[in-house]
Formats: sequence, structure tokens, C-alpha cells
Amino acid sequence: MLIAQVSDIHASPENDHLQRFDRVLAWLMYLRPDILVLSGDLTDGPWREGYIKIAARLKPQKYPSLVLPGNSDDLYLMQTLWGKDKSSSAITTGALHFVYDLSGLRLIGLDSTVDKQDYGSVAEHLEWLDKQLKDAKGSPSLLFMHHHVFETGIPTLDKSMCRGLGQLEALIACTSAKVLAISAGHVHRPLAGTFARIPAYICGSVCPANPVWFGAENIPPVSDSPALMIHRYASNNLTSHHVCV
Repeated sequence: MLIAQVSDIHASPENDHLQRFDRVLAWLMYLRPDILVLSGDLTDGPWREGYIKIAARLKPQKYPSLVLPGNSDDLYLMQTLWGKDKSSSAITTGALHFVYDLSGLRLIGLDSTVDKQDYGSVAEHLEWLDKQLKDAKGSPSLLFMHHHVFETGIPTLDKSMCRGLGQLEALIACTSAKVLAISAGHVHRPLAGTFARIPAYICGSVCPANPVWFGAENIPPVSDSPALMIHRYASNNLTSHHVCV
């Protein structure tokens, strides 16, 4: 089973990021994933036409797509396009989560956005998450978010990482369900770490990448190509690949 993850397109009328997204979709034609997860920041602000253009690109693909919002997105505009999708589960708080069961694996998308803030939080959604994990009926789960859950060392980005992490860690530690990994976006760099003793990843971005900068005076140059992740689940094992196109 192949799950493609795309994050941080940041499309706007002033940039070429939709064309960069087209390069990713063209590459995925060769891979033929079973499903695509978009983990937030589809547009660089409330650009309705941008969401329509992205939805139009997703519609002809031979695999379903699951969509999460990011801090740069307009949640209302996203809900008008994707909130009633049968694979999504919007709750009364207005969050745009998703749950999707695929051949013995549960994919859970946890909306970590906070209205009008760059940072994220999961504190208000953990009861919902706990229910989805327990309802998996023994199947392992792969959790997707927009905001990252471990420090990257990049100071400007770690200021806006996810909050409520102590509660999330306690939930994962105490649940009887199996969480294989957490995969996020937001940082515009491919990274790997751990959280709650499980693998935690950050998907590279479709938009131009951020530099590998740890606060020093000199900022290293950056010229990364559009990036995505491929999560392969086979024989009860998960492997995750960072790919540039």
C-alpha cells in the first residue's frame, strides 16, 4: 500500500506553485499511489480560485485525496469544497479532520490549526482523536497533521510548532491502539524525528524550501526541488521515503 503525502503548496496568483504541484502530480502518475494526503497550506491565504484549481487537478487522478488545512489556509473555503467529502469528518468545533480506512490501515488527519494564528494546537481535538484510534478495531493508524510535533532547531519555525503536545503524548502512550507514526508539514523541509516513542516526520514542501538554518549569523543557501513523501505499508511494516521531483 502506497500513501503519498504532499504539503505546503502555498499557491497564490503571484507565484508558480501550482506548476510545481503539477510536477509532483506528474511524478505520481508513475508511482500510482493508493491515496494522496495533502497536509495543509494549500494556498497562501484566502484564494478561492486557488482551491478550485487544486480540486480540479485532484479530480481526474485515479486515487482518492484527503485534505487537511494549514495556518495559511481559509478553513471556510476549504470546507465548501471538501468538508462534505465522504472520507472527511468535520466536527462541531469547525475543524476539518479526516478518517479513512484502507486495507487494514487507518489514516487519521488531525486539524491542528488555530484561528488567525501561525502556531497549531491539538488540545481541543484529543477526545475526537482518542475515539478514532479506538474505533480502528485493531488496525494500526497513521496520523497526519499540519504542524510539527518535535523541535527542528530552526528557531523561527519552532515558535509556531504544535501545542498541546504533552496531552497528545500521554494519549498515544496510554491508548491500546497502535499509532505507527506521525507525519506533518509546515516547516518546508524534509525531517525525521521521534515523538511519544514513535517515528515522527515532516514532509518537504511543494513551495520553495526553507534553509537548514539553526540561528547562526550565516544562512546556508537552499535550492531544493518540490518535495513529497511516500509512505509504504506492507507486511505490517511502515517505511517512509522523502522524494524530490
